[in-house]
Amino acid sequence: MKKIVILLFAFIGTTVSFAQKARINNADKKYDHYAYIDAIKVYEKVAEKGYKSANLFENLGNAYYFNGELDKAEKWYGELFALNQTIEPIYYFRYSQALKSVGQYDKADQMLATFYKKTNDPAAGELLNNPDYAKKLREDSGRFKVENSGTNTKYSDYGPAFYNNEVVFASARDTGGVFHRKHRWTNQYFTKLYAAQISDDGYLAPAQKFSESIDTRFHEATPVFTKDGTTMYFTRNNYNDGKKGKSSDRIVKLKIYKAVLSDGKWDNVTEMPFNSNNYSTAHPALSPDEKTLYFSSDMPGSLGNSDIYKVAINSDGTYGKPENLGKTINTSGRETFPFVSQKNELYFASDGHLGIGGLDIFKSKILKDGYSTPENLGSPLNSPKDDFALIMDTEKQMGYFSSNRDGGQGSDDIYKVKEFRCEQLLKGMITDKESGLPLATAKVSLFDATMKPMSSVQTDSGGLYRFETIDCDKTYYVRAENDGYQTREVSVMIPAKTGETIVNIELEKKAIPIEPGIDLAKVLDIEIIYFDLDKWNIRPDAEVELQKVITVLKEHPTITLDIRSHTDSRQTHAYNERLSDRRAKSTLEYMVKHGIDRNRLTAKGYGETQLVNRCSDGVPCSEAEHQQNRRSEFIVIKM
Repeated sequence: MKKIVILLFAFIGTTVSFAQKARINNADKKYDHYAYIDAIKVYEKVAEKGYKSANLFENLGNAYYFNGELDKAEKWYGELFALNQTIEPIYYFRYSQALKSVGQYDKADQMLATFYKKTNDPAAGELLNNPDYAKKLREDSGRFKVENSGTNTKYSDYGPAFYNNEVVFASARDTGGVFHRKHRWTNQYFTKLYAAQISDDGYLAPAQKFSESIDTRFHEATPVFTKDGTTMYFTRNNYNDGKKGKSSDRIVKLKIYKAVLSDGKWDNVTEMPFNSNNYSTAHPALSPDEKTLYFSSDMPGSLGNSDIYKVAINSDGTYGKPENLGKTINTSGRETFPFVSQKNELYFASDGHLGIGGLDIFKSKILKDGYSTPENLGSPLNSPKDDFALIMDTEKQMGYFSSNRDGGQGSDDIYKVKEFRCEQLLKGMITDKESGLPLATAKVSLFDATMKPMSSVQTDSGGLYRFETIDCDKTYYVRAENDGYQTREVSVMIPAKTGETIVNIELEKKAIPIEPGIDLAKVLDIEIIYFDLDKWNIRPDAEVELQKVITVLKEHPTITLDIRSHTDSRQTHAYNERLSDRRAKSTLEYMVKHGIDRNRLTAKGYGETQLVNRCSDGVPCSEAEHQQNRRSEFIVIKM
């Protein structure tokens, strides 16, 4: 492809906010006649008093992180890491993003490196410049089978497009005629469009010229057709109606033209309104609904030598303003030859993203609000040479692409490719944790292993969501959000076989109504107030939990509370009753000491008289089962 892609951009000159914002309800908001507790607000007040726990700092960091306030998240994630405790890998990633927001890039890189080390994600190679990245891509994954298409010549053949049961492509071959012009840079004939029939096994028959009415004395290349076969967009040098245009520096640039099929002849060739004499536009591609045209250009505002753009095709035949696809897709190098599959996947060639060599072919899923991280499709589709212009029939999992790899017949050849794709359906239900009822219209977002957004959907009336065609043998993160609920995110490892994976997520309410009989321990996620063996003095870790309750009582001065302490059945009834009573009263005294009126509190120990499971005297139980009975309750008596 040294002859044509160097040509093609120029052609005759050269050949996606990370965090999804969660809506945090105001703590003072009221529903009907109930008061509500914003747990995050409570946690922050507790933390500001100097109390520390991993759960406390995780909740605070996440609250700001999911709300896009990364500078505030950095403070609490910093406190989390300062505890020097075992931390889930995802917090290394979130902390790295938060650190970047306050300019601490060196420390952010350290956290990111640790995240990738802990998650062992293959995408780490690209992001951290892993020297083995290219080696991994060269290993044949068995995902693709690549063969010569059967229609190549010693000349450049490239840029295929589907048209009915044919492939239409550009070729510099000489098929006869009175006068033939050669390009002085390549010593090859100017390219024309050719068509080849697709056989049952996918090989291409000998090609014939596609349309004499389209041919000019310059290059024609890279067509794309509407589904009804009556409209074609294609690339040509700046030449139409016998007139040649040049840029201010006297170069004949590339332009995208449109032709209409009329009475069996391609006619009415018009150029796109976003073309220019001073920059190139080339290699058009259509979205499945044919409402968007993608193309390559080096127009002003491009990030690199050539970028991929899109433009709306309006119902009245006009066109919108070209939009750069952004930094997720485009780099300081070349991004070119876009193609959009039936599954709304963007395929393109790039030498700016890390690859095996030259132009490599990448795939990115088109999302509602951007694009997924481009995936290098690896060997054997990509090679150390230029590989580009892939088109795919995703239903047949078959397509064609161009390459100047070793072993070909010409400078560029067209190869057929068969994909052996392993895909999964990822689905599940989002429910209210307390009631178990499904949550309709909850937002569910899918992220890849590097936390790049891939897709976002809303649950249906039954709380169900689904993500189609998820790649196998990869780690993803699923995030569920709903108004009035705490955002939750879970990781899932997709098996290495075709099938479906179910991930159900329960969401907890951020604001829970306070009414007589409710247990504040459940509201504030206090499972147990820990005491040392046979003792009833308040330990430092218990203070963190008690401060949550104290904060609620101070914010709601009319609440009266009954403190209840329970033990398991190991020890005598009398001993357990005395011990639990002392612990309940010790808890009361602690709360009085920290500003709660004694008249608002009662305390009693119930020993083992109110067991929540079968673990009574003489019944063998696990430690986890016994722990269910060792609990503290803070029951609201009146408001």
